[in-house]
Amino acid sequence: MALAIDPRTLDYVALGVFVTVSIFLIYLIIYIHDIPYEIAKKRNHPHQDAIHVAGWVSLFLMHVIWPFLWIWAYLYKPEQGWGLESVEVKLPKDDIEEFKELKDKITLLEQKLDSIATKEEAN
Repeated sequence: MALAIDPRTLDYVALGVFVTVSIFLIYLIIYIHDIPYEIAKKRNHPHQDAIHVAGWVSLFLMHVIWPFLWIWAYLYKPEQGWGLESVEVKLPKDDIEEFKELKDKITLLEQKLDSIATKEEAN
């Protein structure tokens, strides 16, 4: 005797599998689009709210701007910021010595001006 399954039961099982897979895919797409925001939040990015909103806009623009959001989130480094603040200019030794000489000359001139100003005030 063969086990008979009602065709409507198979339809309901297929519908359940379809709904489950559809919900899983929707959550997966939302999770993937939040990756740049999570990166920005982890790095304490100053524009993390803008990246989050742009991620949602990216859903409606067929994911065109999503790679740029990823790059935008990674550009900011927590220890350096945008990388412009910690630029060090290294001068050759000759320039450093010349700079020190000029600084000494400026201090001498300032002292002379102060002494002249105090003499004029005394008169």
